[in-house]
Amino acid sequence: MPYVKYTTTETLSDAQRVELKAGFGRLMSTIPGKTEAKLMVAIEEGDAMYFGGESKPLAFIDARFSGSIAFEHKKAFTEAAFRLAEEVCGLDKASVYLTFSEFDSWGTGGTLAGR
Repeated sequence: MPYVKYTTTETLSDAQRVELKAGFGRLMSTIPGKTEAKLMVAIEEGDAMYFGGESKPLAFIDARFSGSIAFEHKKAFTEAAFRLAEEVCGLDKASVYLTFSEFDSWGTGGTLAGR
């Protein structure tokens, strides 16, 4: 199950939230074996965030996946996620940060699943 959490300082409209959710769903196609059907997206907005000690428009994308993902697929996802934040939320790519986490085990359906 992929999980993507988008945290931003901005306040989003309903349309922006829906477009982010749909956009992250489309981005799953950049990673072999991952689909929107198993994707969970969380959106947190209006958060206080500081960079370099200053408050400014920012976004942080936390992308978590079961299994190992090749660098080129992570890079494609990352670049597309930056474009998505810019197109939907108007954030400059320099104001967006992203991390990848990969896990061998994932709890779901009341138990722990492994690869």
